[in-house]
Amino acid sequence: MTEFFYGVAAFFEFLLIPFDALRELELSSWWLANFVSWILILITFAAFVYWMLQLKEHDDNNEDDKSISSHSYL
Repeated sequence: MTEFFYGVAAFFEFLLIPFDALRELELSSWWLANFVSWILILITFAAFVYWMLQLKEHDDNNEDDKSISSHSYL
Protein backbone atom coordinates (compact mmCIF):
# COMPACT_ATOMS: atom_id res chain seq x y z
CA MET A 1 0.00 0.00 0.00
CA THR A 2 2.86 2.39 0.68
CA GLU A 3 4.08 1.89 -2.89
CA PHE A 4 0.80 3.36 -4.10
CA PHE A 5 1.31 6.54 -2.11
CA TYR A 6 4.95 6.78 -3.20
CA GLY A 7 3.72 6.42 -6.78
CA VAL A 8 1.19 9.22 -6.30
CA ALA A 9 3.90 11.44 -4.78
CA ALA A 10 6.28 10.71 -7.69
CA PHE A 11 3.51 11.45 -10.20
CA PHE A 12 2.78 14.86 -8.69
CA GLU A 13 6.47 15.66 -8.40
CA PHE A 14 6.70 14.96 -12.13
CA LEU A 15 3.69 17.20 -12.84
CA LEU A 16 5.18 20.08 -10.83
CA ILE A 17 8.55 20.15 -12.63
CA PRO A 18 7.59 23.29 -14.63
CA PHE A 19 6.78 25.14 -11.41
CA ASP A 20 10.18 24.17 -9.96
CA ALA A 21 11.80 25.53 -13.10
CA LEU A 22 9.84 28.79 -12.77
CA ARG A 23 10.90 29.08 -9.15
CA GLU A 24 14.55 28.76 -10.15
CA LEU A 25 14.10 31.18 -13.06
CA GLU A 26 12.50 33.78 -10.79
CA LEU A 27 15.77 34.20 -8.94
CA SER A 28 17.52 35.34 -12.11
CA SER A 29 14.79 37.12 -14.08
CA TRP A 30 11.45 38.23 -12.69
CA TRP A 31 10.13 39.20 -16.13
CA LEU A 32 10.81 35.81 -17.70
CA ALA A 33 9.34 33.97 -14.73
CA ASN A 34 6.12 35.98 -14.96
CA PHE A 35 5.83 35.86 -18.75
CA VAL A 36 2.98 33.34 -18.57
CA SER A 37 1.10 35.57 -16.15
CA TRP A 38 1.47 38.56 -18.47
CA ILE A 39 0.20 36.51 -21.42
CA LEU A 40 -2.84 35.36 -19.43
CA ILE A 41 -3.54 38.95 -18.36
CA LEU A 42 -3.46 40.07 -22.00
CA ILE A 43 -5.78 37.24 -23.07
CA THR A 44 -8.21 38.11 -20.28
CA PHE A 45 -8.17 41.79 -21.24
CA ALA A 46 -8.80 40.95 -24.91
CA ALA A 47 -11.69 38.65 -23.96
CA PHE A 48 -13.17 41.38 -21.74
CA VAL A 49 -13.00 43.96 -24.54
CA TYR A 50 -14.55 41.49 -27.00
CA TRP A 51 -17.36 40.69 -24.56
CA MET A 52 -18.10 44.38 -23.93
CA LEU A 53 -18.23 45.08 -27.68
CA GLN A 54 -20.62 42.17 -28.16
CA LEU A 55 -22.85 43.46 -25.35
CA LYS A 56 -22.87 46.93 -26.89
CA GLU A 57 -23.77 45.49 -30.30
CA HIS A 58 -26.73 43.60 -28.85
CA ASP A 59 -27.77 46.62 -26.81
CA ASP A 60 -27.74 48.84 -29.92
CA ASN A 61 -30.14 46.43 -31.71
CA ASN A 62 -32.93 47.32 -29.22
CA GLU A 63 -34.18 43.73 -29.26
CA ASP A 64 -34.57 43.43 -25.49
CA ASP A 65 -37.73 44.37 -23.68
CA LYS A 66 -36.50 46.89 -21.12
CA SER A 67 -39.87 47.76 -19.66
CA ILE A 68 -40.08 47.65 -15.88
CA SER A 69 -43.02 45.36 -15.33
CA SER A 70 -41.59 42.28 -13.69
CA HIS A 71 -43.27 42.95 -10.32
CA SER A 72 -46.48 44.70 -9.50
CA TYR A 73 -44.87 46.91 -6.90
CA LEU A 74 -42.49 48.37 -9.48
